[in-house]
Amino acid sequence: MNYLKFFVSVALIQLTFQLNAQTSQQVVRVAKLVIDSTQVEAYRQLLKEGIETSVKVEPGVVTLYAVSEKNRPTHFTILEIYASQAAYEAHLKTPHFLKYKNGTLGMVKSLELVDSTPLVPTMKIK
Repeated sequence: MNYLKFFVSVALIQLTFQLNAQTSQQVVRVAKLVIDSTQVEAYRQLLKEGIETSVKVEPGVVTLYAVSEKNRPTHFTILEIYASQAAYEAHLKTPHFLKYKNGTLGMVKSLELVDSTPLVPTMKIK
């Protein structure tokens, strides 16, 4: 019985190392945007389309989750998680991202990109 516990412990340790290796390669950032108040609805549509397409067709996009503030509807925050730096760089070249980026140029009053470190990197986002 002690051998079984030992092998289970070793397997769990290996799995933990594999998960940590996968999550340590991730690119995680928070994008904070302020949008021109006269263009919020048009921005929302372009953002929604871009996110839905990215998550659907890009395997390297772990998640893109956007919110706007209730009391300041021109303020948006987007949590971006990519499987790797290569996945992030590939995302920037996709037609749907370029459509979003070029379509929103005149809408964005400010943009802050914050590279981030997840506190619980193995947590799954469903």
